[in-house]
Amino acid sequence: MRPVDRLQERGAALLTVLLLVAVIAVLAGTALEKLRLSTKIGGNAVALDQARAYAGAAEILAVTKVSDLLARDPTRVTLAGGWSDKPYPLPIPGGIATARVSDGGNCFNLNSLVVETGPGTYAAFSPARRQFARLIRLVGAPTSSPDGIAGATSDWLDSDSSPVEQGVEDSGYTGYRPANTLMVDPSELRAVSGVTAAVYAKLRPWICTLPRAEPSKINVNTLLPEQAALFAMLLPDTLSVEGARQLLLRRPPQGYASTSEFWKLPALSAVTAAPDAVAQTSVTTTWFALRVDVRLGDADLEDRGLIDATRLPARLATRQWGEPS
Repeated sequence: MRPVDRLQERGAALLTVLLLVAVIAVLAGTALEKLRLSTKIGGNAVALDQARAYAGAAEILAVTKVSDLLARDPTRVTLAGGWSDKPYPLPIPGGIATARVSDGGNCFNLNSLVVETGPGTYAAFSPARRQFARLIRLVGAPTSSPDGIAGATSDWLDSDSSPVEQGVEDSGYTGYRPANTLMVDPSELRAVSGVTAAVYAKLRPWICTLPRAEPSKINVNTLLPEQAALFAMLLPDTLSVEGARQLLLRRPPQGYASTSEFWKLPALSAVTAAPDAVAQTSVTTTWFALRVDVRLGDADLEDRGLIDATRLPARLATRQWGEPS
């Protein structure tokens, strides 16, 4: 064999070896990266489990605070003491969990658009539908048909297949159908006909999904001035949002002892309130919104829930996990 041929063979062998080394290096790098990711995922899972356990402890703290608040005076809940949205920190190893509670009934309960006529069977409730359409107008949601959204939401919840006035049943949807049951989370409204992302974003601060098919009670002692639209919606065409806001700004620090005392205010003397509007106001609170934020090392966890204080001791009724917003 000529020398040139042997040099070519040695060159080819060297290239083969280099190629093998490169392939092995890539495989090794991939394996190490997968190992690193697996280790990190495993560590995150452990941290998440720990964060959830600590969130549970913060939930107990919040529920206890609510029970104590109502035990002091079960006939009246006011903003006195600064408890609303007050952070209750719970130091934990390697981080902190913070619980906050606020009035969870000062909202429009989407599930009030129906009434329960039997176990798991719901019928549309017209007064709530008109009230929801009024709220949509008052808060300026970007839609040309508040009555259409209110009707479609009512049909989404009720058990029958007959559309209410300006409502939408199965034929108005493509690829899915109305749930025909109560909503669990306000985000379900996004699936209702006519509810765009912009409409939902505007309505989100004003709506809730209490686990009962009944109107939420607006606590006139805890309703914030910036929430005045929730009171104005009870009084069609007789009280403006600004009028309601001024009313709340003049509320005494200790609140009102009864709804009768509130409705006798001189500022409301010219307002004609329907009996159902009066019945939808209260001076106490039975539902409290809960938020728990947990920071544990590099892990962040948000826990949102609803505290049922219809009887004492209070208890956690619902819970949802998620990333911090």
